[in-house]
Amino acid sequence: MREHETTVRRGRRKFDDDDSDFLKRGRLEPRLAEDPDLPETGDNWSTWDGALHGPEPRPEWVRTEHAAVDDELGMLKTGKEADVFLVRRHVPGTGKVSMLAAKRYRDGDHRLFHRDAGYLEGRRVRRSRENRAMANRSSFGKEMIAGQWAVAEFGALSHLWALGQESGLVRVPYPVQLIGTELMLEFIGNWETGEAAPRLAQVRAEPDQLADLWQQMTDALSVLARAQVAHGDLSPYNTLVHEDRLVLIDLPQIVDVIGNPQGADFIARDVRNVAGWFTQRGLRVDADELLERLLYEAGIK
Repeated sequence: MREHETTVRRGRRKFDDDDSDFLKRGRLEPRLAEDPDLPETGDNWSTWDGALHGPEPRPEWVRTEHAAVDDELGMLKTGKEADVFLVRRHVPGTGKVSMLAAKRYRDGDHRLFHRDAGYLEGRRVRRSRENRAMANRSSFGKEMIAGQWAVAEFGALSHLWALGQESGLVRVPYPVQLIGTELMLEFIGNWETGEAAPRLAQVRAEPDQLADLWQQMTDALSVLARAQVAHGDLSPYNTLVHEDRLVLIDLPQIVDVIGNPQGADFIARDVRNVAGWFTQRGLRVDADELLERLLYEAGIK
Protein backbone atom coordinates (compact mmCIF):
# COMPACT_ATOMS: atom_id res chain seq x y z
CA MET A 1 0.00 0.00 0.00
CA ARG A 2 1.20 3.51 -0.88
CA GLU A 3 -1.53 5.44 0.89
CA HIS A 4 0.42 8.26 2.47
CA GLU A 5 0.99 11.93 2.02
CA THR A 6 3.80 12.86 -0.34
CA THR A 7 6.35 15.64 0.01
CA VAL A 8 7.36 16.20 -3.59
CA ARG A 9 9.90 18.92 -4.22
CA ARG A 10 8.36 20.95 -7.03
CA GLY A 11 10.31 22.34 -9.95
CA ARG A 12 13.11 19.83 -9.73
CA ARG A 13 13.98 17.79 -12.80
CA LYS A 14 13.10 14.17 -12.00
CA PHE A 15 14.29 12.15 -14.98
CA ASP A 16 15.46 12.64 -18.50
CA ASP A 17 15.25 11.30 -22.02
CA ASP A 18 17.81 10.29 -24.60
CA ASP A 19 17.46 13.47 -26.67
CA SER A 20 18.79 15.66 -23.80
CA ASP A 21 15.97 18.16 -24.45
CA PHE A 22 14.45 18.89 -21.08
CA LEU A 23 12.52 21.64 -19.44
CA LYS A 24 11.62 22.61 -15.92
CA ARG A 25 8.09 23.81 -15.46
CA GLY A 26 5.85 24.52 -12.58
CA ARG A 27 2.12 24.03 -12.38
CA LEU A 28 -0.55 24.79 -14.94
CA GLU A 29 -2.20 28.18 -15.23
CA PRO A 30 -3.15 29.56 -11.79
CA ARG A 31 -6.52 28.24 -10.72
CA LEU A 32 -9.31 30.76 -10.48
CA ALA A 33 -10.71 30.91 -6.97
CA GLU A 34 -14.07 32.06 -8.28
CA ASP A 35 -14.52 29.09 -10.61
CA PRO A 36 -17.15 26.87 -8.96
CA ASP A 37 -16.14 23.88 -11.10
CA LEU A 38 -12.69 23.62 -9.50
CA PRO A 39 -12.15 21.62 -6.29
CA GLU A 40 -11.42 23.45 -3.06
CA THR A 41 -7.99 21.79 -2.98
CA GLY A 42 -5.95 20.46 -5.88
CA ASP A 43 -5.52 21.81 -9.42
CA ASN A 44 -8.40 19.91 -11.00
CA TRP A 45 -10.84 17.11 -10.34
CA SER A 46 -9.59 13.64 -11.16
CA THR A 47 -10.27 12.65 -14.77
CA TRP A 48 -10.87 9.01 -13.83
CA ASP A 49 -14.59 9.23 -14.54
CA GLY A 50 -15.13 8.96 -18.27
CA ALA A 51 -11.65 7.64 -19.10
CA LEU A 52 -10.69 4.26 -20.51
CA HIS A 53 -9.36 2.29 -17.55
CA GLY A 54 -6.45 -0.12 -17.14
CA PRO A 55 -6.74 -3.89 -16.70
CA GLU A 56 -8.25 -5.59 -13.67
CA PRO A 57 -7.54 -6.51 -10.99
CA ARG A 58 -6.28 -2.99 -10.42
CA PRO A 59 -3.49 -2.28 -7.93
CA GLU A 60 -4.83 -1.06 -4.61
CA TRP A 61 -3.16 2.32 -5.01
CA VAL A 62 -5.24 3.29 -8.06
CA ARG A 63 -7.58 6.11 -7.02
CA THR A 64 -11.04 5.62 -8.46
CA GLU A 65 -12.94 7.90 -6.06
CA HIS A 66 -15.05 10.65 -7.63
CA ALA A 67 -13.85 12.99 -4.85
CA ALA A 68 -10.19 12.60 -5.88
CA VAL A 69 -8.30 15.61 -7.20
CA ASP A 70 -5.17 16.01 -9.30
CA ASP A 71 -2.19 18.24 -8.50
CA GLU A 72 0.24 18.77 -11.35
CA LEU A 73 3.75 18.95 -9.92
CA GLY A 74 5.71 19.85 -13.04
CA MET A 75 7.25 18.31 -16.13
CA LEU A 76 9.14 15.05 -15.78
CA LYS A 77 10.54 14.92 -19.28
CA THR A 78 10.07 15.95 -22.86
CA GLY A 79 10.62 13.32 -25.51
CA LYS A 80 10.35 12.71 -29.23
CA GLU A 81 6.59 12.35 -29.42
CA ALA A 82 5.17 13.38 -26.04
CA ASP A 83 5.72 15.34 -22.86
CA VAL A 84 5.38 13.68 -19.46
CA PHE A 85 4.16 15.42 -16.30
CA LEU A 86 4.12 14.31 -12.68
CA VAL A 87 0.61 14.26 -11.21
CA ARG A 88 -0.39 13.62 -7.61
CA ARG A 89 -3.92 12.18 -7.41
CA HIS A 90 -5.37 12.11 -3.92
CA VAL A 91 -8.56 12.23 -1.91
CA PRO A 92 -8.39 15.38 0.25
CA GLY A 93 -8.47 14.78 3.97
CA THR A 94 -7.34 11.17 3.65
CA GLY A 95 -4.09 9.31 3.12
CA LYS A 96 -5.29 7.96 -0.23
CA VAL A 97 -2.64 9.00 -2.72
CA SER A 98 -1.27 7.83 -6.03
CA MET A 99 1.57 9.30 -8.08
CA LEU A 100 1.06 9.26 -11.83
CA ALA A 101 3.03 10.08 -14.95
CA ALA A 102 0.73 11.88 -17.39
CA LYS A 103 2.04 11.33 -20.92
CA ARG A 104 0.58 13.84 -23.36
CA TYR A 105 1.16 13.18 -27.04
CA ARG A 106 1.80 16.24 -29.14
CA ASP A 107 -0.40 17.06 -32.09
CA GLY A 108 0.81 16.19 -35.56
CA ASP A 109 2.33 19.60 -36.25
CA HIS A 110 4.55 19.61 -33.14
CA ARG A 111 5.74 16.03 -32.83
CA LEU A 112 9.39 15.24 -33.42
CA PHE A 113 8.93 11.54 -34.13
CA HIS A 114 9.22 11.06 -37.91
CA ARG A 115 9.53 7.29 -38.22
CA ASP A 116 5.78 6.65 -38.35
CA ALA A 117 5.64 4.63 -41.54
CA GLY A 118 7.67 1.58 -40.51
CA TYR A 119 6.00 1.21 -37.14
CA LEU A 120 2.47 1.68 -38.46
CA GLU A 121 2.70 -1.16 -40.95
CA GLY A 122 0.30 -3.86 -39.84
CA ARG A 123 -1.56 -1.36 -37.64
CA ARG A 124 -4.37 -0.26 -39.92
CA VAL A 125 -7.81 1.17 -39.25
CA ARG A 126 -10.86 -0.17 -41.03
CA ARG A 127 -12.09 2.86 -42.98
CA SER A 128 -10.34 3.84 -46.21
CA ARG A 129 -10.73 7.60 -45.58
CA GLU A 130 -8.69 7.34 -42.39
CA ASN A 131 -6.09 5.16 -44.08
CA ARG A 132 -5.68 7.66 -46.93
CA ALA A 133 -5.39 10.57 -44.50
CA MET A 134 -2.71 8.76 -42.51
CA ALA A 135 -0.80 7.83 -45.65
CA ASN A 136 -0.93 11.41 -46.99
CA ARG A 137 -0.02 12.94 -43.60
CA SER A 138 -2.86 15.44 -43.81
CA SER A 139 -3.79 17.38 -40.66
CA PHE A 140 -6.56 14.89 -39.99
CA GLY A 141 -4.19 12.03 -40.72
CA LYS A 142 -1.61 13.37 -38.26
CA GLU A 143 -4.29 13.51 -35.58
CA MET A 144 -5.23 9.94 -36.40
CA ILE A 145 -1.60 8.84 -36.10
CA ALA A 146 -1.15 10.65 -32.76
CA GLY A 147 -4.28 8.92 -31.49
CA GLN A 148 -2.94 5.58 -32.66
CA TRP A 149 0.28 6.07 -30.71
CA ALA A 150 -1.64 6.70 -27.48
CA VAL A 151 -4.05 3.82 -28.02
CA ALA A 152 -1.23 1.49 -29.04
CA GLU A 153 0.82 2.28 -25.94
CA PHE A 154 -2.18 1.91 -23.64
CA GLY A 155 -3.03 -1.45 -25.21
CA ALA A 156 0.57 -2.64 -25.09
CA LEU A 157 0.99 -1.69 -21.44
CA SER A 158 -2.31 -3.33 -20.53
CA HIS A 159 -1.32 -6.56 -22.25
CA LEU A 160 2.23 -6.62 -20.90
CA TRP A 161 1.05 -5.73 -17.39
CA ALA A 162 -1.23 -8.78 -17.45
CA LEU A 163 1.57 -10.98 -18.78
CA GLY A 164 3.88 -9.67 -16.09
CA GLN A 165 1.38 -10.49 -13.38
CA GLU A 166 1.14 -14.05 -14.70
CA SER A 167 4.80 -14.74 -15.36
CA GLY A 168 6.73 -12.30 -13.18
CA LEU A 169 9.20 -11.99 -16.08
CA VAL A 170 8.35 -8.57 -17.48
CA ARG A 171 7.50 -5.33 -15.73
CA VAL A 172 5.90 -2.20 -17.14
CA PRO A 173 4.17 0.76 -15.48
CA TYR A 174 0.51 0.08 -14.75
CA PRO A 175 -1.63 1.97 -17.31
CA VAL A 176 -4.15 3.82 -15.15
CA GLN A 177 -6.28 5.49 -17.80
CA LEU A 178 -6.50 6.92 -21.31
CA ILE A 179 -8.39 10.02 -22.44
CA GLY A 180 -7.82 11.10 -26.03
CA THR A 181 -4.06 11.44 -26.40
CA GLU A 182 -3.30 11.67 -22.67
CA LEU A 183 -2.09 8.45 -21.08
CA MET A 184 -1.77 8.32 -17.29
CA LEU A 185 0.62 5.72 -15.91
CA GLU A 186 2.02 4.51 -12.65
CA PHE A 187 4.93 6.75 -11.68
CA ILE A 188 8.03 4.57 -11.32
CA GLY A 189 10.23 6.03 -8.61
CA ASN A 190 10.10 7.44 -5.10
CA TRP A 191 6.55 8.54 -4.40
CA GLU A 192 7.56 10.65 -1.41
CA THR A 193 10.19 12.77 -3.18
CA GLY A 194 9.00 12.55 -6.78
CA GLU A 195 12.41 11.26 -7.82
CA ALA A 196 12.08 8.95 -10.82
CA ALA A 197 13.90 5.63 -11.05
CA PRO A 198 17.15 5.84 -13.03
CA ARG A 199 17.41 4.69 -16.59
CA LEU A 200 19.45 1.56 -17.22
CA ALA A 201 21.96 3.77 -19.04
CA GLN A 202 22.62 5.61 -15.76
CA VAL A 203 23.22 2.50 -13.67
CA ARG A 204 26.76 1.58 -12.67
CA ALA A 205 26.29 -2.07 -11.80
CA GLU A 206 28.68 -4.55 -10.24
CA PRO A 207 29.29 -7.73 -12.29
CA ASP A 208 26.71 -9.82 -10.41
CA GLN A 209 24.04 -7.14 -10.72
CA LEU A 210 24.89 -6.65 -14.39
CA ALA A 211 24.41 -10.37 -15.03
CA ASP A 212 21.09 -10.31 -13.17
CA LEU A 213 19.88 -7.32 -15.20
CA TRP A 214 20.83 -9.08 -18.43
CA GLN A 215 18.85 -12.15 -17.34
CA GLN A 216 15.87 -9.91 -16.62
CA MET A 217 16.25 -8.32 -20.05
CA THR A 218 16.33 -11.63 -21.87
CA ASP A 219 13.33 -12.87 -19.87
CA ALA A 220 11.38 -9.75 -20.79
CA LEU A 221 12.32 -10.05 -24.46
CA SER A 222 11.21 -13.66 -24.40
CA VAL A 223 7.80 -12.66 -23.02
CA LEU A 224 7.41 -10.08 -25.77
CA ALA A 225 8.46 -12.55 -28.46
CA ARG A 226 5.97 -15.16 -27.29
CA ALA A 227 3.30 -12.46 -27.40
CA GLN A 228 4.49 -11.83 -31.00
CA VAL A 229 5.40 -8.20 -30.40
CA ALA A 230 8.62 -6.19 -30.29
CA HIS A 231 9.26 -3.06 -28.27
CA GLY A 232 10.42 -1.41 -31.47
CA ASP A 233 12.71 1.14 -29.86
CA LEU A 234 14.24 -0.69 -26.91
CA SER A 235 17.41 0.75 -25.46
CA PRO A 236 19.08 1.51 -22.10
CA TYR A 237 17.42 4.93 -22.32
CA ASN A 238 13.83 3.67 -22.14
CA THR A 239 14.39 1.01 -19.53
CA LEU A 240 14.28 1.95 -15.85
CA VAL A 241 15.80 0.13 -12.89
CA HIS A 242 13.58 0.30 -9.82
CA GLU A 243 14.11 -1.78 -6.69
CA ASP A 244 16.58 -3.94 -8.66
CA ARG A 245 13.95 -4.68 -11.34
CA LEU A 246 13.98 -3.67 -14.97
CA VAL A 247 10.91 -1.69 -16.05
CA LEU A 248 10.22 -1.23 -19.76
CA ILE A 249 8.77 2.16 -20.71
CA ASP A 250 7.91 4.13 -23.86
CA LEU A 251 5.96 1.61 -25.88
CA PRO A 252 3.90 3.65 -28.39
CA GLN A 253 5.77 2.09 -31.31
CA ILE A 254 5.19 -1.51 -30.24
CA VAL A 255 5.29 -3.73 -33.31
CA ASP A 256 3.16 -6.72 -34.26
CA VAL A 257 6.01 -8.86 -35.56
CA ILE A 258 3.67 -11.11 -37.53
CA GLY A 259 1.54 -8.39 -39.13
CA ASN A 260 4.48 -6.10 -39.82
CA PRO A 261 6.74 -7.35 -42.66
CA GLN A 262 9.73 -5.84 -40.85
CA GLY A 263 8.90 -7.63 -37.61
CA ALA A 264 12.10 -9.68 -37.49
CA ASP A 265 14.17 -6.55 -38.10
CA PHE A 266 12.55 -4.79 -35.15
CA ILE A 267 13.34 -7.73 -32.86
CA ALA A 268 16.92 -7.75 -34.11
CA ARG A 269 17.33 -4.02 -33.49
CA ASP A 270 16.01 -4.32 -29.94
CA VAL A 271 18.48 -7.14 -29.26
CA ARG A 272 21.44 -5.25 -30.76
CA ASN A 273 20.68 -2.10 -28.79
CA VAL A 274 20.56 -3.73 -25.38
CA ALA A 275 23.21 -6.39 -26.01
CA GLY A 276 25.64 -3.71 -27.13
CA TRP A 277 25.20 -1.79 -23.88
CA PHE A 278 25.82 -4.85 -21.70
CA THR A 279 28.82 -5.86 -23.82
CA GLN A 280 30.36 -2.40 -23.44
CA ARG A 281 30.17 -2.85 -19.68
CA GLY A 282 32.14 -6.06 -19.74
CA LEU A 283 29.42 -8.70 -19.74
CA ARG A 284 29.82 -11.46 -22.30
CA VAL A 285 26.51 -12.03 -24.06
CA ASP A 286 25.57 -14.02 -27.16
CA ALA A 287 23.29 -11.66 -29.07
CA ASP A 288 23.05 -13.95 -32.11
CA GLU A 289 21.88 -16.91 -30.02
CA LEU A 290 19.34 -14.72 -28.24
CA LEU A 291 17.99 -13.37 -31.51
CA GLU A 292 17.59 -16.86 -32.96
CA ARG A 293 15.67 -17.96 -29.87
CA LEU A 294 13.41 -14.92 -29.91
CA LEU A 295 12.58 -15.36 -33.61
CA TYR A 296 11.67 -18.99 -32.91
CA GLU A 297 9.55 -18.04 -29.91
CA ALA A 298 7.76 -15.39 -31.99
CA GLY A 299 6.94 -17.98 -34.66
CA ILE A 300 8.99 -16.22 -37.34
CA LYS A 301 11.51 -19.06 -37.73
